[in-house]
Amino acid sequence: MDQTYSTTFTPDRERGQHLNFEDRCSIKIFIKLGYSLRKTAEAINCSASTVMYELRRGTGKRNGNRGRNPEYSPKRGQLNYEINRSRCHKPHTLKQHSKFLQWVVKQVKEYHWSFDACVGYARLHKLFSDEEIVCTKTLYNELWAGNLPLVPHDLPEALSRKSKKNNARRNKRVLGRSIDERPEIANIKEEYGHWEIDTVVGHKAGHESVVLTLVEKKSDYYIALKIPGKDAASVMAAMETLREEYGETKFSEIFKTITADNGNEFERLSELEAWGVKIYFAHPYSSWERAQNERHNRIFRRYLPKGVSIERYTAEQILWFADEMNELPRKHLGYRTPTELFDEFLDQVYSIAKVQVT
Repeated sequence: MDQTYSTTFTPDRERGQHLNFEDRCSIKIFIKLGYSLRKTAEAINCSASTVMYELRRGTGKRNGNRGRNPEYSPKRGQLNYEINRSRCHKPHTLKQHSKFLQWVVKQVKEYHWSFDACVGYARLHKLFSDEEIVCTKTLYNELWAGNLPLVPHDLPEALSRKSKKNNARRNKRVLGRSIDERPEIANIKEEYGHWEIDTVVGHKAGHESVVLTLVEKKSDYYIALKIPGKDAASVMAAMETLREEYGETKFSEIFKTITADNGNEFERLSELEAWGVKIYFAHPYSSWERAQNERHNRIFRRYLPKGVSIERYTAEQILWFADEMNELPRKHLGYRTPTELFDEFLDQVYSIAKVQVT
């Protein structure tokens, strides 16, 4: 039976990949069998020049005129390859003591900014030269390599990447108009005045204060209010406070729609429709339908960790936490802050009112 060289052929490899140790052993075998460079290259699926350079790399120099000519060694070739690979990486572009890096570390530690917010804001406002500012990916690479005076826990968004689910359960009551009826303008974020609402709790057990949170979908503006409990009366009292703050005549222009889950604390929320606000409820167990509010609540947890009693914080502290979040530049906002955009929106609403009065 003809089985010529049947044990010397290696499995198929993808062209363009670096040679591994098994490929180098095959090269040695083929060369000893008298294969040419081109035929050897065809056998292991690479170019003839790759084989030629590998033979040079793995063949030692001859010392003197005596003895045999040195042969190709797969071990020598592998060792030289690994040495060359260790030297081929690009040098770090981040200077450890640069003013930009010092500023980034301060923004992350003191103001809880993300790397992307730092890079985008610095470029938008030309805080540093273009040569000194590095990209977001470089900062994350340096973080994971341990080359920054930061740890991953300083950037919670780097540690949590949750996938969305699509298995909405519908075995729970719906308190009002379904999110399916919400106008498309609220989904595409091209108009101000569309909000999502939720509550943030401290201790799950017992009756204590919670935080009522709302986020405006276009500007990402975040409102956080400490309320006495996770009940409908407390939520309605907080909404009354907001109505007084923004004005009864303009409340429905600022709060055009509000989307909530089906928690008991929102069972009276549909009463706000008497004020001109459209109320919608997400499907049961479908938190991803209020993704903006969920994402902002995770950021809020930097200030108020899970399991910590909200009774430890004053109403003023809760407001301050929200204000600091609203000062974070956002990439999708062109590195502007939610406060800037929401203030512009309020200026438009109230300027129209002044024109109508005059």
